[in-house]
Amino acid sequence: MAIAIMDAQLTIIQPSGHVNASNAVELQRQLATAITSAQHAVLVDMHRVESIDSAGLMALVSALSLAQSLKRRFSLCGIAPSIRIIFELTQLDGAFEIFESRDAFNATMKQSVSAVASQELAVRNVEAVRLVA
Repeated sequence: MAIAIMDAQLTIIQPSGHVNASNAVELQRQLATAITSAQHAVLVDMHRVESIDSAGLMALVSALSLAQSLKRRFSLCGIAPSIRIIFELTQLDGAFEIFESRDAFNATMKQSVSAVASQELAVRNVEAVRLVA
């Protein structure tokens, strides 16, 4: 049902077809495994999802809750307009971090890495100043 792609900073879960009561438990298990085993971000790329029901939404909400409790980044991308409406009607679009595409998500990852690197450099500079003084 879902394909998982992993690298050093990101796990991508890519469900496809109809996400509903018949397969939502499996999706939830895959998401929970990705979130608990990763020390980095999890992105659900939904561009191959044709439809989603309340069980599918609950799997995503459950995964979001788990990710938040573990302080992991959990995001969605590639949501079709017909499915995006469901997120808007249920007001879940405000709960999830949603991106148009993987590229849009990756751009924020690069910004995060740059910000962390800048912070680390500033800390090193402060430490170097202390050593000199």
